[in-house]
Amino acid sequence: MKTVILLTISNAFMNLAWYGHLKFKDQPLWLVILASWFVALFEYIFQVPANRIGSQQWSVPQLKVLQECITLVVFTVIAFALFRSPMKWNYLVSYLFIVGAVYFAFKF
Repeated sequence: MKTVILLTISNAFMNLAWYGHLKFKDQPLWLVILASWFVALFEYIFQVPANRIGSQQWSVPQLKVLQECITLVVFTVIAFALFRSPMKWNYLVSYLFIVGAVYFAFKF
């Protein structure tokens, strides 16, 4: 459970670093790059321990699949909350395939 919580926090910072700057298009590029790098530092502060803890019970591929699923959930929240992106049926289908990937990675 610690791994999932830490990865979720890490992914919140990652997604904000990757996409948050789009809310500040009037700012100079160098400034938003610097701000993104600062935010990304916090991603690693949570991501590295998450993978260390998680690797005690899961394989590296399992950790990666889990991380991708968490990334997608966090990204979806950010995309819809901050950017008001519309939800389309094909997004839902693609998300279900990612959830299926997590199932297969951990079940077999």
